[in-house]
Amino acid sequence: MNGLLVGRSIELAGLARVLQSAADGVAGVALVGGDAGIGKTRLVSELAAEARERGFNVLVGQCAELGDALPYLPLADALRGAEPAVREAAAAHPMLGQLLPGSESAPSTGLTQQRLFGSLLGLLAEVQPVLFVIEDLHWADRSTRDLLVFLSRMVQSERVCVVGTYRTDDLHRRHPLRSVLAELKRLPTVMSLELGPLDPGALSDYVASLGDLDAHGLGLIVSRAEGNPFYAEELFAAVAEGDSLPDGLASLLLSRVEVLSEAGQRVLRAAAVAGRRVEDDLLREVSGLPLAEFEQAVREIVSRGLLRIDGPGYAFRHALLQEAVYTDLLPGERTRLHAAFARLLTSPAELAHHHLAGHDLAGALAASAEAGRAAERVGAPAEAHRHYDRALGLWDRVDDAARLVGGSRERLAFRSAVMAADSGDNHRAVTQLRALPQTSEVSERLAYYLYELDDSAGAMAAAEHAVAGAGSPSELARAQATYARTLLWSSRHQEVETYCLRALETARAAGARDAEVGALLTLATFLEHRGDLTRAHELVDTACAEGSSDLAMDLRARFHHARIHYDQGLLAYAAGAADEGIQMASETGLKWSTYGTDLRFLRFLVHYAAGEWDQAETVAAMFGARVGTLPEALLSSFALFVEVGRDLPAVEGRLGWLRPFWDDELIAYMSRGLAAEHALWHGDPATALDHVRAVMARLIDGDVGSIRLAATGLWALAELGTTEGADELRERARFALDLGPTGEGGHIGPEGQAWGLRVEAEWHRVHGRLDVELWRRVVEAFDFGFVYETARARWRLAEALLAAGDREAAHAEWELAREVAGKLRAVPLENALLEFGRRARFGGGPAAPADAGLTAREVEVLRLVAEGLTNREIAERLFIAQKTVSVHVSNILGKFAVSTRTQAAATARRRGLLG
Repeated sequence: MNGLLVGRSIELAGLARVLQSAADGVAGVALVGGDAGIGKTRLVSELAAEARERGFNVLVGQCAELGDALPYLPLADALRGAEPAVREAAAAHPMLGQLLPGSESAPSTGLTQQRLFGSLLGLLAEVQPVLFVIEDLHWADRSTRDLLVFLSRMVQSERVCVVGTYRTDDLHRRHPLRSVLAELKRLPTVMSLELGPLDPGALSDYVASLGDLDAHGLGLIVSRAEGNPFYAEELFAAVAEGDSLPDGLASLLLSRVEVLSEAGQRVLRAAAVAGRRVEDDLLREVSGLPLAEFEQAVREIVSRGLLRIDGPGYAFRHALLQEAVYTDLLPGERTRLHAAFARLLTSPAELAHHHLAGHDLAGALAASAEAGRAAERVGAPAEAHRHYDRALGLWDRVDDAARLVGGSRERLAFRSAVMAADSGDNHRAVTQLRALPQTSEVSERLAYYLYELDDSAGAMAAAEHAVAGAGSPSELARAQATYARTLLWSSRHQEVETYCLRALETARAAGARDAEVGALLTLATFLEHRGDLTRAHELVDTACAEGSSDLAMDLRARFHHARIHYDQGLLAYAAGAADEGIQMASETGLKWSTYGTDLRFLRFLVHYAAGEWDQAETVAAMFGARVGTLPEALLSSFALFVEVGRDLPAVEGRLGWLRPFWDDELIAYMSRGLAAEHALWHGDPATALDHVRAVMARLIDGDVGSIRLAATGLWALAELGTTEGADELRERARFALDLGPTGEGGHIGPEGQAWGLRVEAEWHRVHGRLDVELWRRVVEAFDFGFVYETARARWRLAEALLAAGDREAAHAEWELAREVAGKLRAVPLENALLEFGRRARFGGGPAAPADAGLTAREVEVLRLVAEGLTNREIAERLFIAQKTVSVHVSNILGKFAVSTRTQAAATARRRGLLG
């Protein structure tokens, strides 16, 4: 395993406390269990390094799989690898000297053992403090187990810490270590620690540290390794070699299978064919063993930790064990077992799997199609798409496929495309639909998904084809509703209302509620842009009032219900509507659909705007940084709002994963716009301007997104001290405000208006003018509820007021901005305000005295440093990364101009920073 320790800070802290107790004169024992490869050795290695730093003598001994052939092997191993001074001290004890190199005999049991144990106690007293690590106790000989019990009971006031590791998956029911562990865990001086699997985030960090890997490969390794670092490392190496399961890993896993009886191996092979878990009755039937023999075999398997009891059946302890056993089956054996399961099962999804693996293609085709329909019924579009695609792949290999499936190939492909879109893969849906005969139904869906992908011209052409080819009133209603939507931001936008009204009339006559809802939402958006907000709200409310029989359309309605409130600054209403939509998306399997994704980022934005940054950060943590799909990348880009605002360490890593997705306009707009702000906060306005210009070059004239970007670009120009390009940025923003994407103007919500004012104020700042009244209007405009932007505007207002000579008003605005920045833990803004306060000589406040120059978070860290906590303990207390603590401590030392933590604490006390 590599040198990175991840995801084990709590466990390491627990072991460090035992070590500290030993240093204080209270001996202790720690027993560390866990599966093979889970990270026991890596954890105790970190503890050993810490012990050496504290001045401990460290002894590390390894047990070996040799039975009782070599008594005291780990003790001998530890003494031989000890520092010279420890070896010399051991040689002075005759009983211990026999264990050192050059000795040809080892102690036996009985009275000799007592003398040996006494000699070891004497040695430990001479060379204390000592950390004695005994690795792999599951292989310990009888004498070593006796030694462990002796040390656990006898070392008390010595400065000695004993740590033993063992594999829990090797402790079968009759293993001799079981009784020893049970005895020791009752002792008050013994701490028991069992390492579980790493969580997916920690394991992702570990795998990413091994080398370059794309998001798909990373996700595959993390899902297969199931939290085991050794398995992950082996799988990473296998990916580089193009292997599925590494030989070394397979051999390790199978070595535990080969010790089973023949009946046990037979049952385990059948279980592997079933998959990760299997019912008891089903496994017994397929194994073909008599009941008594079957139960004895299962008892053996469970006692050795290969299967665990799971409800009415059994599950493999680890998915890779199941994979190794399955891969080791002979081809004919595998086929026969799959066929046996297929004869006994009724679930379409399971039948499809076993039929296909058993080479029954006709059965696999029929079962796959039925499994897809079943997945649709329960709201699982991703699974439905996968089943339909498998059926399509089998279609040409099976005679009379249409009869077996109960429909045409075209119909099956159409449903597969719809399910792909519902699960968030519009690109896949478009590809599948383009390959089909362009009926009205197919063209309407193609137009709908092309519009979602911002292909307006393609969407309009497909929608026109759908309208022209409609064969029924319901088909015509859907085609008309989609066609109206494609016109919304085009040069023909004046026709939107006419086509919406036609679609509504047709839909109501045909009873096509989904088309009716679609037309209502498009008309509402059109009217909202024209400024008729009352009617727009009424139409959205009507769209949400009843179900449409189309879950994706219902979700679209919930999104617009939340969005229209958000865009008007009604954040509380937007939050409630978004929560309702998110719940619907989760319950119906549409979490990753277009509007399932949009609702989640909208809810995040409500938290962000309302100043609920702790909640926003919690939500952002669920927007994975290591992204592999467009929906994942879109959500990830929104997480940057709070991460940039708080200057969290995750920013650079997240931007690195998002960079390959910058071809997507929305993702580029979000992530590069925030990357520009990040660069500005870090004193790099040139890079910020590059980001702004790259995104602006792709936006159409009138796109409202250009307003915020223009403000950011002007901020960068002000920092660079140049006016070049300022007029162009202001004109792009003004065009969007006055004319919009249609070129004829339209309604802009309070946030857009506020950014427009910010553009004007920044433009004047670029030209060296700090306009007090203009910045005051910016503050008032953002004060509809956008907490952070109001504070940022107050910062600039304070600067303008000070420049105008109104020191008292400037100080008041500065205090208000500092209070908000502190509550939000908006570190870059806090730092900027503190710097401005020092220049203005405003003096300190309770949140962070100005003469200290520390951020609120640095004050928190400083107080814990003054309590004597280590970086690791501070990280656990504040729920932040240890590396982040290290950065904060370095900043504190630098700002105080001191070189040690003790000096920093003393300075803090003198300045009254510790409360």
